[in-house]
Amino acid sequence: MKAIAKVRPEPGADFIDVQEPTLKPGHIKMRVCYGSVCGTDLHIYAWDPWAASRILPPRIIGHEFSGIVEEVADDVTELKPGDTVASESHIVCGQCKQCRNGQGHVCVNTKILGVDVDGGFAPVAVIPWQNARKTPPSVPLDVACVQDPLGNAVHTAMAGPVTGQDILITGMGPIGLFAVGVCKALGANSVVVTEVSPYRLQLAERMGADLIIDPSKEDPVQLLANRYPEGIDGTLEMSGHPSALSLAVAATRPGGRVSLLGLFPERQMAVPLNDAIFKGLDIQCIVGRRIWETWDQMSDLLAGGKLDILPVLTHRFHYSEFSQAMEAMAQGKTGKVVFEIAPNAANYQ
Repeated sequence: MKAIAKVRPEPGADFIDVQEPTLKPGHIKMRVCYGSVCGTDLHIYAWDPWAASRILPPRIIGHEFSGIVEEVADDVTELKPGDTVASESHIVCGQCKQCRNGQGHVCVNTKILGVDVDGGFAPVAVIPWQNARKTPPSVPLDVACVQDPLGNAVHTAMAGPVTGQDILITGMGPIGLFAVGVCKALGANSVVVTEVSPYRLQLAERMGADLIIDPSKEDPVQLLANRYPEGIDGTLEMSGHPSALSLAVAATRPGGRVSLLGLFPERQMAVPLNDAIFKGLDIQCIVGRRIWETWDQMSDLLAGGKLDILPVLTHRFHYSEFSQAMEAMAQGKTGKVVFEIAPNAANYQ
């Protein structure tokens, strides 16, 4: 079978012949129908310092994918052939203090599909059964394949109250765009977004944002102060831009929350902490998806028809066209990119 793999410690990737993986205890074998491209995949493709320090070629990449269970190991009873599933990229140990206390999303022994072990940009993948999350039949598999990043948006949004709240989301990458839809589905009073890319601002509008601010053209602090004199109830930081930290502290009302998901270019950032302290802000650091609470919340939103993320899925490529997909992403003019890997397999469940 053909797979997208990192075979050399240099920029790029290859479309190579690989052996179909063998089923092993505690795992399932799945026919992969769709995948989606993460910024992590772009880092691996570019072979930046993070990728060079983490990836040991050869490695089949891809950690966001969906498909159909073909075979389960003898010790797996929770899934069966024919089940539709999507991947959770974080393989957790279940033994560390975090896992024992329901905090698997910060497991200290986490391994990541497509990074530390072979991933799913291939027609067949073998993954731990826990990482194959059952998907409601009403959710199309081309939507199901993006649940790993969608879960980041759900986790960030649901880390505090949303219903009836005024929410600010800084940064309209795919996860920020998903967060707009999540907050609207959860009954936010209003959703305000900031972004400098005209392309992504258009996507935010399609996702239902109530107020769109381009910080390169207008002052978001003054605009928000005029529109929300009592302050924003909660800020979801998705951009990783240093200016977003000061904006979040300035715009969020006393007693509100600031949920940080974006990763910043420097390990140390300047934050007006005294202002945050005197406001009594609840500052939260968000990583990954709560295992498995977020998946249950996400399933309810998708299956209930309240959440429509199709406007974010802007580009589709056959997975052999991965170079074109990576180039499109690098130009910043895509939402979420979906790979068609074996889409016809979904017709033969």
